[in-house]
Amino acid sequence: MEQWEVQRSTGKCSGTGRELQPGEEYYAALLDKQDTFERCDYCVEYWESAQPQVYSYWKTAMPLPNQKKKLFVDDEILINFFKRLEDEKEPIKVHFRFVLALILMRKKILKYEDTRREAGQEIWKMRFVKETEMHEVVNPELDDPQIEQVSQELSSILHGEL
Repeated sequence: MEQWEVQRSTGKCSGTGRELQPGEEYYAALLDKQDTFERCDYCVEYWESAQPQVYSYWKTAMPLPNQKKKLFVDDEILINFFKRLEDEKEPIKVHFRFVLALILMRKKILKYEDTRREAGQEIWKMRFVKETEMHEVVNPELDDPQIEQVSQELSSILHGEL
């Protein structure tokens, strides 16, 4: 089974090295490293002045001491990440997109419509509940431990666990 190593948030701005303070808003971003994604966090000042080139991003805030951990990120972030991965062919990105599809289906945001087989692969036809446009999702036929591993990596990337 493949191993995915994604750096967790260090609690510092990747552009300046400055420590992010509790309650401070910042941008969390994913950089495309071909065979994986790298998570970088940027303070608002650096983000607005440098405008770093990233694959995907979202605005969030450093947790306050004793603040209850958020269970997951905003649905729009998940949808955006799902759409951005549409034409990707690297296995890790196909796996991420598949698990995102499962999450979005569970949240009743994405609806399964049909399955077709092409070149030995199962391809799911899906659409967002409020849309008619179809999206194709390759089923990489992950086993339960692989799905759990990809889910944990997604959670780590999106939450920026320290």
